[in-house]
Amino acid sequence: MLKVGNISFSYQEKPTINSLSFELEKGRSVAVIGESGCGKSTLLKLIYGLHDLDEGHIFWNDNEVLGPKFNLIPGMDFMKYLAQDFDLMPFITVAENVGKYLSNIYPEKKNQRISELLEIVEMTEYANIKAKNLSGGQMQRVALARVLALEPEVLLLDEPFSHIDNFRKNSLRRKLFGYLKEQQITTIFATHDSSDVLSFADAVLVLKNGKIIEEGNPKSIYDNPKTKYTASLFGDVNELEIDGKTEFIYPHQLEIVEKSNLNVEVVNSYFLGNHYLIEASYNGKSVFFENEKQIPIGEKIHLNKKP
Repeated sequence: MLKVGNISFSYQEKPTINSLSFELEKGRSVAVIGESGCGKSTLLKLIYGLHDLDEGHIFWNDNEVLGPKFNLIPGMDFMKYLAQDFDLMPFITVAENVGKYLSNIYPEKKNQRISELLEIVEMTEYANIKAKNLSGGQMQRVALARVLALEPEVLLLDEPFSHIDNFRKNSLRRKLFGYLKEQQITTIFATHDSSDVLSFADAVLVLKNGKIIEEGNPKSIYDNPKTKYTASLFGDVNELEIDGKTEFIYPHQLEIVEKSNLNVEVVNSYFLGNHYLIEASYNGKSVFFENEKQIPIGEKIHLNKKP
């Protein structure tokens, strides 16, 4: 089990991570979400041991995570950390990068492991291509394979799909998180993509100003956000008063009705494939809802929250 106990850290005077605690059982994955600068990347670096804590402790089972003051080479052997810069060797091949830290004693076993990992990240056909000739998304996929090579107990991923094309991202996510669950690798990943959170995380931590402001399973956080800040991390959200109570309502939760107190005027329609996102004006504020068809600008309609 990973135990993060009341940790604090600051680069200068203002704390970047402030009295933060959570626990994570073996084999489970947690998504860390929040606005840019909230401390997501710093938290991953602290868990890996790249910085010394100002306060608190981090343990993986009985092993305490210690920083540069205690380790000549920062980082813990039982963990792997994938930053956003990938750190590949440009003049060796994709296969050589993936197998860089694997033993050469049993070459057949090593080659089999490299092939398995390249298949997971869908880079098999690029095995003999030098890393310097890859695109950013391809480099990110190779970097993912490399951190998996030595089968870490804990995997830390910082925006692991940020450079990968959308048409490939969904397939890759399913393969990667399926593999991590199968191998019981405990995973913490920082992300801006709500699809990563809702589909693949067992739990979610919502960070703001270096503190956890909400935590729980993704469905619970999504369905019942405590603040507009949290709700907005999953996409567009409306802050509306319904029956005298302020609610955070996603566009898909609103529907057109014959009559209601929510009378809006259409400002724009955005085509999203199987539906339109409609922007409307209500008391000087924007309201967003979904509709199967485009609605003319200027049309006035009534909205209500779906049952």
